Amino acid sequence: MYNNILIPTDGSALSRKAVVNAVNLAKAIGAKVTGFYAAPPSTPIEYQGILPVHYMPPQKHARLIEKAAAEHLGFIEKTAQGADVACKTVHVTSDFPADAIVAAAQRNKCDLIFMASHGRRGLTGLLLGSQVQKVLAQAKVPVLIDR
Repeated sequence: MYNNILIPTDGSALSRKAVVNAVNLAKAIGAKVTGFYAAPPSTPIEYQGILPVHYMPPQKHARLIEKAAAEHLGFIEKTAQGADVACKTVHVTSDFPADAIVAAAQRNKCDLIFMASHGRRGLTGLLLGSQVQKVLAQAKVPVLIDR
C-alpha cells in the first residue's frame, strides 16, 4: 500500500493529533514515516531606512528555527519510536510551506502525505489560504487529511 508517509507539522495541537494518527497508520501497514517542518525565513523589513521594532538578526532567527524544528520534529520521532516505526526528519526554510511539502514528498520518495487541517472556512480561509488546499492541488501522491 504505502511505504513512506510524509508527516508535515507546524507544531500545533491539530498537527500533533495528526502525527499520532499517521504513525498509527504507518505501524498498521508496515510503512516508515518522514517528519517534515517548513519554517519561515528571516525577512527584515525596512521602513524609510529604519529597522522595524521587532527586527531579529538572521543568526538569531536561524537558532529559533533550529529550536522549533527540534521540538516539532522531536515529537514525531518520539511518537514513531514509541510505536516502533522507522522515522527520519527533515526541515527547511521556505516562504511557501505547501510547495516545500510537495517537494519534500518527492525528494524523500514519500507515497502518501498525511497532514492536519485547521479547517479554516469562509473569509478567514480565503484570506489566510489553506496549505492543505495548495498541497492537494500540487501533490503527485495521495494526501490524507486529518481533522
